[in-house]
Amino acid sequence: MVACSVTKECQAAVPADLLWKVAFSGSDNSTLLKACAGMIDSIDVEGDGGPGTVGTMKINPAMSDNKVLKTRVLARDAAARVVRSQHVIEGGKMAEVLKSQVTEITVVPAGEGACVAKITVEYECINGEPLSPEVEAKIVNGYLGLIKKVEEYIVAHPGEVA
Repeated sequence: MVACSVTKECQAAVPADLLWKVAFSGSDNSTLLKACAGMIDSIDVEGDGGPGTVGTMKINPAMSDNKVLKTRVLARDAAARVVRSQHVIEGGKMAEVLKSQVTEITVVPAGEGACVAKITVEYECINGEPLSPEVEAKIVNGYLGLIKKVEEYIVAHPGEVA
């Protein structure tokens, strides 16, 4: 079996604390749902946001053939703005390919009013082979798409997230 990983960075024109609060803090998901309207249909969370918390995200069918993304928080450090989670995809092509998937997302300040989100996806395929670079990019770009939607929302609604 081959464990693989892919890493990508995404710059955002919003402060690190705001991007973290909306997208990755594990607290109130209402702003995340507003920001990702049309991308995410619902999010259900069991737990306090810390290790062991399980989140179930229903993906809008127009966005992907993946139906549900279940996430279990492995570690969350709010001060360092790092979250590590294990994912299980239900439905769709990726559910037939991936044996396991773990992400680590770090949000770091990058000057006044800006930040960088660093995304690492570690995965293992059922067949033991690595994914093609195109499929790896598709997985990482799903996370980047969420970050960009949140960034757009924060910029468009400056007083809503404080």
